[in-house]
Amino acid sequence: MPEPIGVGILGANPDRGWAARAHIPAISASEHFTLAAVATTRKDSAEAARVRFGARHAFTDARRLAAHPDVDLVVVTVKVPAHVELVTAALDAGKHVYCEWPLATTADEAAALAAAARRAGVHATVGLQARFSPAVLRARATIAEGRLGTVQSATVYSSRAKGNTRDVPDWTAYTYDHRNGAGLVEVLGGHALDLVRYLLGPLRDLTVRTAIRTEGHNVAETGAPITVTAPDQFLAHAEVDGGAVVSVHLRDGATATPGTRVEIAGTASNLLLTSAPEHDPWAAQMQIGRLDLYESRAERPEWTPVPLDPDPAEALPIEAANVARMYERLAADLREGTHTTPDFHAARELHALLERAPRPRLRA
Repeated sequence: MPEPIGVGILGANPDRGWAARAHIPAISASEHFTLAAVATTRKDSAEAARVRFGARHAFTDARRLAAHPDVDLVVVTVKVPAHVELVTAALDAGKHVYCEWPLATTADEAAALAAAARRAGVHATVGLQARFSPAVLRARATIAEGRLGTVQSATVYSSRAKGNTRDVPDWTAYTYDHRNGAGLVEVLGGHALDLVRYLLGPLRDLTVRTAIRTEGHNVAETGAPITVTAPDQFLAHAEVDGGAVVSVHLRDGATATPGTRVEIAGTASNLLLTSAPEHDPWAAQMQIGRLDLYESRAERPEWTPVPLDPDPAEALPIEAANVARMYERLAADLREGTHTTPDFHAARELHALLERAPRPRLRA
């Protein structure tokens, strides 16, 4: 067994956050990785994270973490506007990088990071982990085998509970400003379009409409008003090679149970990917929660569950499962020199697609 890959996490908040909920459990469950270092912006929280997560080192400086010899892979889990600086620090140190999606705030930034990763000659992957859901992998194989016949259309719907109350947590406030690149369009829009591309191929003739339907929010902890400029509605239409048409509707502010539904219609068979019932409303998102797969055929028109192979990641917290699967694929890439995880080039293409979304006009 090769030595475990040393991971350094930037943004390892000891109290909450995506690193604690997804990355730490995924790394802890893998024999291929070890948590070498953590970093936050404050010395006390960095040390607290080191103790809580069992890391060997704690830092407040991203460049020092990236330069440490125990760190082979730098994981970036901070707010999107800081991604360029921190990813660049890792690339300058010659380290592999796993950056959460969105990669950057603009397509130009993403293109610059993709070019820098290519020059550095490292593996640079982005957190589009919905690709590694067992249901998605089975659906992709089914489509590739031709079981659907000619694909005619795909319809994607996903809703989130985010923003369904006037008072929202302070840690989410920055996502309501479109300049921070962390709203519905960028986050869920990127995951949705990447999923369609992964299943059906490149998108063309993409048209997008956005809207802001809930403009008034306050910070729950302080009562401070939030100026909302990030859309809470995303509607898109496109085609894929072969002529199949695609429609996508994503929305925030769901008051009923959030959910995801992806229906792919072919001439011989239909597939349905749908979010499984979970207690955590965030798990309704396609990249986070468990997806179930169903098939319908002419001779058996009712939706019939498609059995999926047992997967040890199912034992992890729901947020960590797809991330763990991506880590395992990345470990194989690093060992074998392959490139099967989504890279910065794929991220650049997604950012370019999302920049076609017009900025919604605020109501008077």
